[in-house]
Amino acid sequence: MDEARRGETPPEREQERVSPRDLLMDAVAQGMLALARGRDVLDRCFTDEHGADDFGFDPELTDEVLLAPFRPLYEKYFRVDVEGLENVPAEGGALIVANHSGTLPLDALMLQVALRDHHPARRALRLLAADLVFELPLLRTLARRAGHTAACMDSALRLLERGELVGVMPEGYKGLGKPFAERYRLRRFGRGGFAAVALKTGSPLVPCSIVGAEEIYPMVADAGPLARRLGLPYFPITPTFPLLGPLGAVPLPSKWTIRFGEPVRTDHYSAETLQDPMFVHKLSDEVRDTIQETLDGMVRGRGSVFR
Repeated sequence: MDEARRGETPPEREQERVSPRDLLMDAVAQGMLALARGRDVLDRCFTDEHGADDFGFDPELTDEVLLAPFRPLYEKYFRVDVEGLENVPAEGGALIVANHSGTLPLDALMLQVALRDHHPARRALRLLAADLVFELPLLRTLARRAGHTAACMDSALRLLERGELVGVMPEGYKGLGKPFAERYRLRRFGRGGFAAVALKTGSPLVPCSIVGAEEIYPMVADAGPLARRLGLPYFPITPTFPLLGPLGAVPLPSKWTIRFGEPVRTDHYSAETLQDPMFVHKLSDEVRDTIQETLDGMVRGRGSVFR
């Protein structure tokens, strides 16, 4: 395993830049190498017999195939810096709570790569995904193989009780599809379901702030009528899409930082507290405020968006 995969950042990495063409070629090469492993890989991707658990998660396939095309994006294109990994427990259940943005959910995948490749314990992140992901047959199967599961309380409880690291982005589509003019302004965190899950299992909440994803596809408008016809939560209009066709799907090479904050303990509250919806909302709002304050400081402190 090389330096970057062990979690160490080579000193020359800040100067590394790659063109979209080189990145595409690298990602294609990684995908071809993965597919070259033959029929076994395809069987494991598209059939139900090979999942390692009852959710369908296949850790080996995820490491060797599914995350492979995203590692060049992480290391060479977005040049992700990850901070505060010591705040993510090395073992046991914990809930990573992150902001969500970027039009396409690349931030969730970069978060998954960060924890798998750079955390000392190489933790697998079990992401809670939107229902739309599991309504599409091919995407549903690949998501399950990568350890993702539907965003519901039952699934989250089961994973945390098993000692898994669970990822949630409570803004959902409201954050992912917000206009560029409102970048780094968090949307509501729903009804605070993630806080209720953490309280029920006594799992720590780890706030996570991601800067850089807002700039990859600057969304200047939402073609709402078209989105409704296609059954999508939004249809983005960016400076390059749909004007440039498929080329408009190439993300801009913004510089990313992922920062994990200090965990919020939940294992010391009384049973009465767990039944208090006001307290659940209060805890949810506190985590949201922590992420927002961190984002504000990170945005103020960074230099060029593309440095």
